[in-house]
Amino acid sequence: MRRIRSGATCDSGEVTFPLTRLPRMVQRRPGEPWGPATGWLAAAAALAVTVTGLVALLLSLVVVQTLDPTGGLPLPSSARLAGQLWLLAHGAEIGLPAGPLRIAPLLLTLGIAWGLSAAGRSVVALRDLHTAREVGGVLAVLVAVHTVVAAVLAAVLSSSSASIGVLRPALGALVLALVAGGLGVLRESGLRSDLLDRFPGPGHALARAVLAGVLWLAAGCTAVIAVALADDVDRVAALTTGLGGASAGAAGQVALSLLLLPNATAAVVGLAAGPGFLVGSGTFVSASAVTLGSVPALPLVAALPDTQAVPLLAFLSQVLPAVAGLATGTALARRLGDADGGVLTAALWGVVGGVGVGVVSGFGVLVAGGRLGNAGLAEVGAPALATGLAVAAQAGIAAALAAAVSRWRSRG
Repeated sequence: MRRIRSGATCDSGEVTFPLTRLPRMVQRRPGEPWGPATGWLAAAAALAVTVTGLVALLLSLVVVQTLDPTGGLPLPSSARLAGQLWLLAHGAEIGLPAGPLRIAPLLLTLGIAWGLSAAGRSVVALRDLHTAREVGGVLAVLVAVHTVVAAVLAAVLSSSSASIGVLRPALGALVLALVAGGLGVLRESGLRSDLLDRFPGPGHALARAVLAGVLWLAAGCTAVIAVALADDVDRVAALTTGLGGASAGAAGQVALSLLLLPNATAAVVGLAAGPGFLVGSGTFVSASAVTLGSVPALPLVAALPDTQAVPLLAFLSQVLPAVAGLATGTALARRLGDADGGVLTAALWGVVGGVGVGVVSGFGVLVAGGRLGNAGLAEVGAPALATGLAVAAQAGIAAALAAAVSRWRSRG
């Protein structure tokens, strides 16, 4: 008797249950074409990113609300707030009675990007995909599903008291999924190396050098915020507990400040590069002047100067673009091969790397800015174009020098 009614099969003493065949249904056999199974898997992975993120936000909000002695928001309101935060992270603009709210909590945006990248990588790994057509199909499904879900969520959450346009979050979701998911699938499939080899010059070395410079710049600007907050601990504590609500208010303030920490880092990039940054029409901070006005009551704003005098920290921060350029040039020179030219060539590629750091910095400053209504906080952040150009100039010169010196030393 070879078949058992329970669904198991018996062959030569081996019993196989239906669940044991699941990995075989997911994994692709060698030579098997890209098919509906891969498409459904990519769609499920994209949908899982949104579901997991919204559930995590909702649970975080529920935990904060339980600390409120007055009871906090009901569950439907917490769910709506979680959805609004999710859409803000995709670049949405929420029309409130006090004016439009448009500022992306970049820490949440980075988390979504990581999830999309991991989703793309997992599908490529499970299905063992390596060709451009197969990987492109996975990316297309990932982008389409994430974009449609964001658009539907915006339409569902829009109301008369908090109107949300569909176009901005849909476009933001498309770009985010395309960039983050694309990086993930290219890395897992091995096509990233082939793509970089198509560009003239040392593509691998240049990409890693730009990444090193951007990370050094971001780390330095974040350190500036940390030092400024540590220098004014009393004000941080006062702002943390200033809204009342006992531990609920403090937890909410700290959580919101953490979500906006990358936005503050991008603002400090503007300070370090020279143009400075705005926190509304009444507050401007640069290395040459400080103007103080009304600002939101968040612990993060304790990093702002207390007086109109330019703090020493603002002057010291101006070396950060040059430091990022030095890191870029050094990382580039270390990865150049024997066939990539000598000192002059390394210096020229160092300039390109420094300009790349400026482009990435300008884009980061652009997405980090926003507005908090129509009144005094209608503009928040640093000027993207001026910041990008300033960082490119400073980092480019420093990267050229560092690359030339490192190349000269390595060639003896």
